[in-house]
Amino acid sequence: MNLNSRKVARFIVIFYVIGLAGFMIPPTQEFFIMLTKWALLLNFVLLLWFHESRLGAPAIIIFSIIALSGYAVEVAGVESGMIFGTYTYGSGLGIKLFETPLLIGINWLMLSYCFASVLQPLKAALPLKALLASAGMVAYDLVMEQTAPLLDLWSWEDGIVPLRNYLAWFVIALIFQSMLVFSKINMKNPLARVLLISQFAFFALLLAYKYIAL
Repeated sequence: MNLNSRKVARFIVIFYVIGLAGFMIPPTQEFFIMLTKWALLLNFVLLLWFHESRLGAPAIIIFSIIALSGYAVEVAGVESGMIFGTYTYGSGLGIKLFETPLLIGINWLMLSYCFASVLQPLKAALPLKALLASAGMVAYDLVMEQTAPLLDLWSWEDGIVPLRNYLAWFVIALIFQSMLVFSKINMKNPLARVLLISQFAFFALLLAYKYIAL
């Protein structure tokens, strides 16, 4: 990690600490909900900026397929209730088309990219890397789902996250991770680990606050 990436890494940590404080203070919650979509876009731009290899045609095609497929499966999920369960999106992720935020595809791509980047140096068979990254994405979702309503991201029917959501997450994550792993795209990025840890800590601490505040 060079000097520039260290500075940006510190910025990301401070950014999420401020965000956590903002969501914990009732008068500022609405303002930080409004900032959520911009925070997601900023994270994505920073990841692309610090992607260490050249973004050639294969990488651009696969990244685009993941983002578009992630959005498409969410549209199908919202419309049918058959994939993840019955849920609706709030305003936290910005502009919606077919009741689904356009940014949700970027979110799928960003999470898939970060987990693939973190696990790429692991000395293991490619299928094992894909499985581990997919399991990591499900573990991440286990925490995120509990705080999503607080951030006005999405909410579930009767407030209960169905088991099928996590099963669907694993299957979809495995497809995306397989695309990234078997394409052998160089995923080295000094910010991927920092961003994942910062986001997971943000959701975990917000979840702890949720139960303490009850």
